[in-house]
Amino acid sequence: MAILQQKGQDALAFIAAFLKWVGLAAAMGLVCGPAGAVFHHCIAWASSLRSQHDFVILLMPLGGVLIVFLYKLCRMEAGMGTNQVISSIRSKEKLPILMAPLIFIATVISQLVGASTGREGAALQVGGSIGSFLGRRLRLDIKDVHMLTLCGMSGVFAALFGTPLTATVFSIEVISIGVLHYAALIPCIVCSITAYQISTALGTAPTVFALDIPDFTALLSVKVIVLAALCAVLSILFCVLMKETQALAQKYLKNEYVRIAAGSAAVVAVTYLLHTRAFNGAGMEQITLAVAGKAGAFDFLFKMLLTSVSVAAGFKGGEIVPTLMIGATFGCVAGPLLGLPAGFAAAIGLICLFCSVVNCPIASIMLSIELFGTGEILLFAVACCVSYMLSGYYGLYSSQKIVYSKLTTEFVDRTAQ
Repeated sequence: MAILQQKGQDALAFIAAFLKWVGLAAAMGLVCGPAGAVFHHCIAWASSLRSQHDFVILLMPLGGVLIVFLYKLCRMEAGMGTNQVISSIRSKEKLPILMAPLIFIATVISQLVGASTGREGAALQVGGSIGSFLGRRLRLDIKDVHMLTLCGMSGVFAALFGTPLTATVFSIEVISIGVLHYAALIPCIVCSITAYQISTALGTAPTVFALDIPDFTALLSVKVIVLAALCAVLSILFCVLMKETQALAQKYLKNEYVRIAAGSAAVVAVTYLLHTRAFNGAGMEQITLAVAGKAGAFDFLFKMLLTSVSVAAGFKGGEIVPTLMIGATFGCVAGPLLGLPAGFAAAIGLICLFCSVVNCPIASIMLSIELFGTGEILLFAVACCVSYMLSGYYGLYSSQKIVYSKLTTEFVDRTAQ
């Protein structure tokens, strides 16, 4: 009888937890969906205005100075960002609610003036800070605050990109590589789907590409593996370039106003030297062209350079969409040299570089499904596994923990390089 009573209590505890998190996650989705939709439309407006008026890029130093001023006005460190969101999940660190409006405004300014930054960093910071704030307001314990933070991250990510499965898995996979926070599956997927549905209803179209995928063969898989390996090497170079550029900027340009003004001047100068605006902004248009089989031979190198300078200078938004462009344009150029169709190789490059720099193979496979469909998913899965392993312990997020070795079943507990 005592055993039955205990089992009944256990069952009730699971049911109570399930109902609690479905309710909280759905409520978070109701907040994250509109936030992601508004953010999407603001980014689209800023990008459209920049593309229609070439002179706007000349305002980049002014926009940069305004970003630094806003952060100082709110007494927040300009360097506070996605790394703080990730580290807060493993600590008692509080994410200030001011992080959400600040990164929102700073990212829109960055996109408006043509900084080579993305938007996913802003999505994670907006969602994470909202989740952390609401968790504390509801007087949840610290572990539940962490769970709600993960919900917020996945919710705004899903609302902005239209990829709810990727958003769910990415949020629980990116924190500690080798350990998945399975307890967050229900909260994150409920929040992601709710936010995604609301965002779609508010006019945010999901990101989807039409792709001709060749039939699976042994020779094709070998070519994909080679391309994935090349992407892993490229990801290491990109991560090193990003971190070294930031280190040099902070060492020689200690004043934040001077740093962002100097970085702006460099980006503007390179833009005019190249006679193209293709490398300003996040790069979604170039991703579309690359998947269609069109990319310049050195597009990926120029994007790497301008993204490194923009982020090091202090512009906001993140590095993931630029990473997707780098991977897509590299794949589009390198793929045909291996005998792969350019558009298909661009898709492989996009997924592999994303996988390598965030160390999230499962989320990357989900991303390939949501962006390109399920055709020959084995090729994308193999590519993700190869790029994940060969990219070593490098990554864009220095607060990311590599808990288990990529080479053997060994506990390593180190931060991404």
